[in-house]
Amino acid sequence: MIQRPRGTRDFGPDEMEKRRHLEAAMRREAALFGFREIATPIFEHTELFTLRSGPNVVEEIYAFRDKGGREISLRPELTAPAMRFFVNELSNSARPLKMFYFGQCFRYERPQSGRFREFFQFGAELIGDPGPESDAEIIALAASIMRRIGLKQYTVRIGHIGVLRSMLADAGVDREAAPLILQKLDKKEYDEASQRMRDAGMDDERIEKVIEITNTVGPVEVLDRISGEAREHLLGIFRILQAYGIDNIQVDLGVVRGLDYYTGMVFEMDAPVLGAEKQICGGGSYSLTELFGGEKTFSTGFGIGFDRTLLALEKEGYQAPAHGIDVYVLPVGDNARQEAHRIAAQLRQAGIGTDIDLMGRSLSKSMKYANSINARLALIVGEKEMAQGAVTMRDMVTGEQTLVKREDLVATLEKL
Repeated sequence: MIQRPRGTRDFGPDEMEKRRHLEAAMRREAALFGFREIATPIFEHTELFTLRSGPNVVEEIYAFRDKGGREISLRPELTAPAMRFFVNELSNSARPLKMFYFGQCFRYERPQSGRFREFFQFGAELIGDPGPESDAEIIALAASIMRRIGLKQYTVRIGHIGVLRSMLADAGVDREAAPLILQKLDKKEYDEASQRMRDAGMDDERIEKVIEITNTVGPVEVLDRISGEAREHLLGIFRILQAYGIDNIQVDLGVVRGLDYYTGMVFEMDAPVLGAEKQICGGGSYSLTELFGGEKTFSTGFGIGFDRTLLALEKEGYQAPAHGIDVYVLPVGDNARQEAHRIAAQLRQAGIGTDIDLMGRSLSKSMKYANSINARLALIVGEKEMAQGAVTMRDMVTGEQTLVKREDLVATLEKL
């Protein structure tokens, strides 16, 4: 047999229904917040991702030359394509511009629990005013999605990249060295971060203060430990989120995100049920438009790891609605088959979910199959029913049977 490529998955009907149910809930919530869907190509010019993340990212993604010799990559995430699209075609749109997307992404990494080479991401971007209202709106949407899909345990950790950036700049760290230090701080690799800070000319006292700030975690009151614009911005965000009724949030000044294009607020969401690999969402305010040839524009957004979020839900006992169909049509005898197909066609045209026996089963076996697909009603079409211009309607839960005239069938089913 030809096996599927490593790090990919096949999804059967039950799994797809579960995934589509979850995806639809996320889409509905984004629409309730006034966000509208966009879609971008699955492959882009490799430059789009190396401009943002540096040339080393090529080792982590599916990059190749196409038949025209162009450097192409399967998209490893969706923020860069969305902002490329904005710069190309949407920059004259009314502000705020609220966009969301859902799609497949690809990364060449070692597959493990909740991590695949082909994975799915749901995300949103807001382009508008750099005030706390925009950042609060994007965090509120992410949190509301988790609440809507029924995730019971999750936390939102909010920080501000400007706090650490200012501390490094005040200590004389140049702009080229700062991103490498921030990446190590983001991963809590303090020994390597400390060495990089020493190499950049920082003394031990300043290094200690930086590390202390990354461990500043707690309720909004811990913001008293810092001052300046970042503090006021975060206080504004917390006030708005409290007005939204979102209370499972905390300050975490150690949230760095590890990427140089983040400019202000940063946040992450965790599902403790997942253990060490608990992060299910991350985002913040960033600047990419000028990198892609546009004017500098404020942007804030997030990406939800769809697969990890579904895994967290399942670990909490989540069960998607069971598959079912409204009606199953059972022809009894060869003479009834054409009439059964006419009925099925009529019901489908009326918008009533209808299946029909295609295997020539006996009545008892067809009833058994109707139960297995969770049909709500069975319509029996036989010689007796045809002679009366009717069908026998059987409630598959109660077993009650009713004779229904053909001309009344659609109206009767619509009432049910």
